[in-house]
Parts: sequence; C-alpha cells; structure tokens
Amino acid sequence: MCPLALFSVFLGQFIFSVEALNFIHKPRVTLTDKDVSFLRIHLSGNNRHIKLLQGPQDNIVYATGHRNLFQTNFHSSKSSIMSPVFGEGCRSNDPTSPDCHYNITVLHKTEDPNQLFLCGTNGQQHTLCCYMNPSDDPFNCTRSKGIQDIKQHIHEREPSLLIGSSEVEEFYTTHSGTEGSVGINRFGKNRLWTEDSGTEQRYVSLVASGQREDRLQDRLYAFYIERNRDPSLDSDLWIPRIAQVCMADRGGSKGYLQFRWTSKLSARLFCGDHDSRLYFTQLVDVNTVLAERWQDTRIYALFRNGWGVSAVCVYTVADIDRIFKTSNFKGHTGFVPSPRPGECVKDSTKLPMEVLKMVDKHSEMEEWVTSGPLLVTHHYYHHIRVDRVQGKGNVLFLSLENGGIHKVLERDGHAFVIAELQPFNYRAHILSMMLHSSTGKLYVGSSRELVQIDLGSCEQYGAQCEDCVLARDPYCGWDGHHCTTATNNTIQDVKNGNHQVCSNISRGVTASKVYFPRSSVGAADGIRVPLSSKYFLHCPTLSSHAEYSWRHHGNTTATPCISTGSKHPCLLLIESMGPEQQGTYSCVSEERGYHRTLVQYQLQLDSGATGLASHCLPCPVLGLVLTLVLTLLC
Repeated sequence: MCPLALFSVFLGQFIFSVEALNFIHKPRVTLTDKDVSFLRIHLSGNNRHIKLLQGPQDNIVYATGHRNLFQTNFHSSKSSIMSPVFGEGCRSNDPTSPDCHYNITVLHKTEDPNQLFLCGTNGQQHTLCCYMNPSDDPFNCTRSKGIQDIKQHIHEREPSLLIGSSEVEEFYTTHSGTEGSVGINRFGKNRLWTEDSGTEQRYVSLVASGQREDRLQDRLYAFYIERNRDPSLDSDLWIPRIAQVCMADRGGSKGYLQFRWTSKLSARLFCGDHDSRLYFTQLVDVNTVLAERWQDTRIYALFRNGWGVSAVCVYTVADIDRIFKTSNFKGHTGFVPSPRPGECVKDSTKLPMEVLKMVDKHSEMEEWVTSGPLLVTHHYYHHIRVDRVQGKGNVLFLSLENGGIHKVLERDGHAFVIAELQPFNYRAHILSMMLHSSTGKLYVGSSRELVQIDLGSCEQYGAQCEDCVLARDPYCGWDGHHCTTATNNTIQDVKNGNHQVCSNISRGVTASKVYFPRSSVGAADGIRVPLSSKYFLHCPTLSSHAEYSWRHHGNTTATPCISTGSKHPCLLLIESMGPEQQGTYSCVSEERGYHRTLVQYQLQLDSGATGLASHCLPCPVLGLVLTLVLTLLC
C-alpha cells in the first residue's frame, strides 16, 4: 500500500475514534448567563495576563493586572485598584521614572493573612520581591530579608512557589527559554539554580509533593516541555517531561556543583492510548489534588496533540516517586553509586564525587511516567482546575477557547461531561481560573472581567427529581421540592444517574424554575393554521443526551426530530395543513428510560384562508431551519 493510502487509512481511523469519543464526552447541558446568575466584576484596563488569589475573607479575591492589583469584593460587587510601589525612589517626586515601572509577575499568600508576597520586574529586567499589606496606602513594598538579588527576569507566566515563613522563606521559580539558568531556581537562605542545558525548555507548573513522614524527603516537581532534538520529520516538536529536586538540597561541594542542584532528576511524561494510536505531547496545564497520604496526591495534566485534540491524564505522586527511585539511568550502564543519585540527604555538600558526577551527566530516567487518558475530545482546552468532592468523585473544570467551561465528573476512571458553562455574554479568552473548594466557588478571569460561578447553583437542571438525578452533579441533590445544593438528606446518584431513586418519593407542587416556557404547554385556544400551509413546531431541548420525538394523537411520528444539540429547538415540519393534521402534538424526551412531555400544541385548521401560514416563525428559529437545511444538503 502506498504511503498516501496508509495515511488515508490512519486519518480515517483517527477521525472515527475522535468522533466516537466526542459523542461520549458531549456536554449534557449548556448553561448561559440567562440560565445561571453569574456574579461579575469589571476590571479596568486591558489586562493581558491575570493571576488570581483568594483573599483573607471568602468574598475577597485578588487579581493582578499588568501593573496594578485589583481587590474585588463579590458581596458588594466592587473592585479597588492598588498600585504597588516597588522601587525605593518611586515614593519621591518622580514616580514617572522608568525605574519605577514594575510589571507584577508573582503573587502569593503568606502565613500572615494581612500580607501578600509580590514580585515585580522593570524594564531593565531587574526583579524585586517584597511583602505588601493590602490595607496600606500607598501600597508600599517591604523588602524581603531572605530573598534578595534576583537579577533574572521573572516572566509573569512562569510558575512559582513560596514555601516557609518570613523568618525562613524559600522562593522557587522557573526560567524558560534557551539562555541563562533555564530550569528551577531557588532564592532564599540556600540559593540554587540549574546549569544551562542548551535545549529550549518551557515550564508549565511547580508542584510540592506534600509533607512526608520524613520531612527530609520532601520534594518539588516541575512539569515542562523540551524541544525535541530529533530532526526527523515525523518526530514531535516538543517532549513533555517532569523533573524532581529535594527541598533539603544545599548544592554540591566547592569543587563541583556548588550552588547547583545535586538532586535534580528528569523523566519523560507519557499521555496516550496505544490501542487507538492517540498520543499527546503538548503539555498545556497542570492541577494538583492533595490527599491525606502524600502518595495518593493526584496530578491532572492537560495535553494536546498536533491534530488539535485535547486529553487529560492523571498521575499519582507514588507513580512519579517510584520512577525516580527505581528506574535505570538513561545512558548509564555501570555501577550506581550510593547514596542513589537524586536521593534526598541531610547535607548535599558532602555527597561523594561519583554521585555528583552522575547527577550532572546522567540525570534522565530510562523509564517513563505513563498514564492513559481520562478524557479525549476535539475541544481546545486551555486551563484545568480540579475539585475533590468527598465520597463522590472529582470534578474537572476545563476552559474553552470561546470563554466557556466544561464541568466534568471523574469517577472510577471514567469521565462524564455534566455541563458547558458560558459565564460571558461575549466571546472571551479565559486568562486564569481559581477554585475555592470550601465555599464552592469557581472564579474565572478575562482581560476585562472577573466572574464568580456558584457550583451549588442547581435549579437550572429542571423542576423534577429525575432531572436533578440525571445531571449527575456532585454539588446538587433533590430535597423533595427543588434541585438544590447537595446535603446528606438530598437525593442523588452521582455514580450512575439512575432516576429510579426518585420513584419512592412523594410528589408535591414544585416551585423550581421551569426550564421550558409554560405558555407553550397545553394551549387551550389552539393554533389556527391555513389550509395547505407549511408550519413548524418547535420544542426547546435541555439535555443533549436525551432523544426527542413528536407524537400526534399519542403516536410517534415517522419523521425524526431535527435538532442541532442542547438548547436548540427540536423541530417538526408540517408539509401541508389539512384536516388529518389537526389535533394535539406532543414533544417527548427520553433519557435512560425517563420519559417526559416537554411541550404540547393544539393545531386547528383555519378553513377560511389558504396559502402560507399566518403564524410566521420567529427570525432565530427561521435562521436555524435554514442552517439545518443547508447542513443536511451538504
């Protein structure tokens, strides 16, 4: 078979597998600002990058702009602007000096709830880090005693961590690129950096492994992509990797690796499915879910591939730790010295020379850190945040390029896309997301707005118990009258979405929001349609996982429901109105055995007129009909 034919076969298999996965991972419902009340606060200016940080109170959120810090209060829907004063001379009469123009690149909490840790970089690529009190006016920089002389440029997109207190503080950050100390850098009492590898690296995340029984063994993991040195045309441009360093590392001896990491090891990350030949090498974002045992901490990594397909792979710290402790060293065939290179020791300056040399020359693991994808979809995701809902599974929030967010349930290794949330009423690019688990809030930032999403907002799923249970939303349950925030007393079945758990409850009059307009149900006067006219009936749809059909006098019509998915009407075309077309038309949905009549129309023949129907379709519906017709023709 010729190469072109082989490529065609592969492409066909690829498209088939992706389309099948997309069907499985289709959002069940789509919710806009018309369905859910999203709280929003305007951010002045055109902010090209946003960092979010939870404030000392639940209703306070900090957001960094280019040079300003916004303090937002969602109780009062107000935002105040604080302009950090980094340079000492900037308090004088010339604040317009170029030396005073610092871009905010780092924002962290400290142990003191009344202080923030910020870093700013000026036009000379000089960085200042300091503590600031949000209640101060002016917002002055109190220089850090331990973190000094950061002469490198810290880019606003570089991941960083602040560990410790103001007395014993350590600041970790990364440096991406090809020049300088590319890699993990630590500032504080024991400053360390990475020797230039000569290969371009781009860092995505820094993750602390969690406190171990022996604090000496605490580690830091860096997730990054490295430009592939393989010049082959069929090789991937980037290789995803993970690196480890020991937090107790103090560098090598004066003669070798002084002020450099002696515990840095790296391994290749793999995310893919061998059977379907789907591989993902473009690491996009990382989020960590801490566990009671450090070994069980889960790291969710968002990937893409060259076909624009996204995937989520999950790794545990135990899996990563095992690779660095047991794998052979790539390119090394001889004796492995003791202590094993990469092992955390009390005083790294006293490590034997053969250990230091091996770390310097053969620091890559031969074995890969592997995972099969939890989720594969054609959607182009940019950010991932994960919430652990006790006893019910994990919920992933994945940002889309149009400003939407997919809310995904992960349980028992399977993914279920609960909903697509659309918090912006315009096409927006999400710059940052922050999850506040204790209050059940998700914060999403664009260049001009900060939006709060209440994860316990549940009424939009429907007014019946079955609607609530089918949603499989861990945050929502049926209390006997409403779909509301889940408690120990509410009804839900997150695992299976089995609506039969509702069968034994007493039915009362519900006051929940009705998703479909009541005015279209049981129209007493009926709709008069002229003889021989065409007429469209439409039925709004909520769940894209349901099947919809029209029934005339109780019989299912042979014509299938025409729909383009969630929120688009299910249409029925009456080709020519006559006596036999009169009567009751019902739109019925069926989802996992749950049948429901959504709307009913009573059509009557208006024998006094002929020609086109006098009841024209609304413009949006008419436009949808034309779109559907063109789609079917194509």
